[in-house]
Amino acid sequence: MPTTAYLALGSNLGDRLEHLRAAVRKLDATEGVDVVRSSRVYETEPVGPPQPAYLNAVIQVDTTLAPRDLLESALGVEDSLGRVRAERWGPRTIDVDILVYDERTVDEPDLVIPHPRMHERGFVLIPLSELDADAMLPGGRRLSTHRLPPDAVFGVRPFAPPLPIEPG
Repeated sequence: MPTTAYLALGSNLGDRLEHLRAAVRKLDATEGVDVVRSSRVYETEPVGPPQPAYLNAVIQVDTTLAPRDLLESALGVEDSLGRVRAERWGPRTIDVDILVYDERTVDEPDLVIPHPRMHERGFVLIPLSELDADAMLPGGRRLSTHRLPPDAVFGVRPFAPPLPIEPG
């Protein structure tokens, strides 16, 4: 039986919107992953070193993949779209992060679910709330009861409608 997961997508190099669209297509073409829907696309201020603004969205997927396999698929999509890991929180063609995997928690050196910093980031929580207003946050908290600090929403601006999802 498929599991519902939410993935964050971000891009700030090249044709940012096309990178997000391509990531959706590639994820949807992955065996065991069905992209169900997308939030709107937001333009956001970067976190980390000086760099161009990001486009961010969250997608809902139904997956038969285990969390580790879903991560490997996400990393494969990043690699296929030219992701270079040169600097922590540096610019990138595409970033795909697993935010939530059903109600499960995972705590491994390179995979933590729910995403450990998602509750601090308006560019994640605003699009996620469009898809699941009561999503699980780190520590067992829920999005519906979480208050974002005012500075978390600074610089999060609607940019485009939801990413296209191919009927499947």
